Amino acid sequence: MPDPLASKPNTVSDNPELAVAEMKAAYDRITGEIRKVIVGQDQVVNELMMTIFCGGHALVIGVPGLAKTLLISTLAKTMSLGFSRIQFTPDLMPSDMTGTEVIEEDKSTGARELRFVKGPIFSNVILADEINRTPPKTQAALLESMQERQVTAGGVRHPLPAPFFVLATQNPIEQEGTYPLPEAQLDRFMFSIKIKYPTEEQELQIVQQTTSLEEAGVEAVITGEEVLRIQKLVRTVPVADHVVRYALRLTRSTRIREGGEKPEVVENYVSWGAGPRASLYLVLAAKARAILSGATHVMPEHIKAVALPVLRHRIITNFNAEADGVTADDIVDRLLEATPIESNDGVTEQQMDMVMN
Repeated sequence: MPDPLASKPNTVSDNPELAVAEMKAAYDRITGEIRKVIVGQDQVVNELMMTIFCGGHALVIGVPGLAKTLLISTLAKTMSLGFSRIQFTPDLMPSDMTGTEVIEEDKSTGARELRFVKGPIFSNVILADEINRTPPKTQAALLESMQERQVTAGGVRHPLPAPFFVLATQNPIEQEGTYPLPEAQLDRFMFSIKIKYPTEEQELQIVQQTTSLEEAGVEAVITGEEVLRIQKLVRTVPVADHVVRYALRLTRSTRIREGGEKPEVVENYVSWGAGPRASLYLVLAAKARAILSGATHVMPEHIKAVALPVLRHRIITNFNAEADGVTADDIVDRLLEATPIESNDGVTEQQMDMVMN
């Protein structure tokens, strides 16, 4: 059977079924390689893959020992892309990451000129390890790279290679000597992905696999051109207006300072809600989710499936939430239950049920 990804790398298919086949083929090949090294964590892998296919950035949060770094580095190996691991430490300076200008002398003429030496940020996949262990000055140096895909030094713009992804890790329990990420930077991350402990059977397999002499080799199974083509394919997935409006209602319901009646959970526990970038990422991520699930268009359930990783880091809880043990995840879950889904003609599911009954 011919490989769907063997088609021309710079074209976007107008055939929805072919687009689904292309993305599924890429997804299956990448996840097949990742499973040689990583046991379980299927949901985390799925969300990371959606991040890649949407051209976004992801923040992976989990306690030490859950293979966050290994997962991201393994993912990078499955793609024929440049990879840089930047270990964020308290003494890391912005120039250590972005690069610096040095004086270069021409020995034949004695003339001197400034030359920009590129830092490790000039790669395709950036592993920002323990991103919250560096001061805000260095964290802020990532903002331009993540949003504009460029670095400015000495008034000169230096474009970053395409595709470009920042996949950052963070430890949620050891906060001594850390610097919380500013909301402006958190908002640049498409997904906030939580990685959990493995099951007992998965942990048994991990121990057996990592204490033997055998080492699993990971091969590159997708090129940068294919990644860029898939990103274009994702954006061609159709989405109806009523589905977009559902995503907007979810996002806008988190904003305590906007007019209109708010859900009780928002009134009681939210200090600040999600901005417009959340709506954008809800729809874009839902397109990737739809195509990976075999659908040729976005449905409300695809919005629901990506709501947690898109919204959880964009909702700022208040002191009442901390006192009552209510998390951002709890708030998103309640909003998903409370937000009505309209059909094409503007009728909600609840209204339709009342008519049918």
